[in-house]
Amino acid sequence: MKELDAVRLEREEAWIGDAVLSLFSRQYILRQTGGMGQEEFAAMTSNAFLSAFGPPTRVESRIGQVYQAEGLEAAFGFIEREFLPLYLKQKKNRR
Repeated sequence: MKELDAVRLEREEAWIGDAVLSLFSRQYILRQTGGMGQEEFAAMTSNAFLSAFGPPTRVESRIGQVYQAEGLEAAFGFIEREFLPLYLKQKKNRR
């Protein structure tokens, strides 16, 4: 039963983390490009990208945990520090 509770909690945190990552990504794209780049948004939030850091649900769960414990600004800072550098490196390599 505890294992099921842990899985449920991780999924709930990941659901929140996914929303935070989506908001960060959309704001970042708008600031950087002045547009709504769907392809870039998909690349920044995809499970393929998140897999570079671990299981996507666990990665999103961690974002959700930071958000719940410390707020949106801290979660955005976490994403910027932990995920954005690799994203930018991958983006450069795609060109």
